Amino acid sequence: MASPDYFERKLDDKRRLTIPTELRAEFAGGVVITRGFSNYLHIYPQNIWDGDVEPALAGGILDEKTADLNVQFRMGKVSAQLDDKQGRITLEQHLLDYAGITRDVVCVRAGKYWRLMKAS
Repeated sequence: MASPDYFERKLDDKRRLTIPTELRAEFAGGVVITRGFSNYLHIYPQNIWDGDVEPALAGGILDEKTADLNVQFRMGKVSAQLDDKQGRITLEQHLLDYAGITRDVVCVRAGKYWRLMKAS
């Protein structure tokens, strides 16, 4: 079965997001959650963070654009594992505040990662 590129959810009272069953294998090795480019969050499978994002953030030591990207993506960065039973991840309150998320969310695939934002 093909993985969906979009899903909507309600966070539970403990700030947990349930990942759809058909996507859980994508996140089986872990999840990295960061601030996005704007008021939304990025959710990366751990292998994508390690293989694509980390090398891109390495850049030149005096490159201001690379430094700004490091600050953007590392400020409040959280690594997590899906819980085994229900495929959930807990979202930190400071990240939800950054994205203006209270309960209803939309998650959209953006290439190799996902954008998580408040539902309109």
